[in-house]
Amino acid sequence: MVTFTLLLIGGLNWGIMGLFNTGIGDWVGEGLAKIIYVLVGLSAIYEIATHKKNCKLCGSMGGGMMPGK
Repeated sequence: MVTFTLLLIGGLNWGIMGLFNTGIGDWVGEGLAKIIYVLVGLSAIYEIATHKKNCKLCGSMGGGMMPGK
């Protein structure tokens, strides 16, 4: 749940940067933003490594992304 939340924060930050040309670093300071970016990156690596095991669609259906396949 923590990694998923951090990935949501990262995705929202990218969206905000794209739309408004500002990011989380402008609100929390450069040092804290760097820590958040590292945590988001590590969360993405963790999710990639554990996705198939944790995903109900991918894990139980032999890797298929679509139900019934």
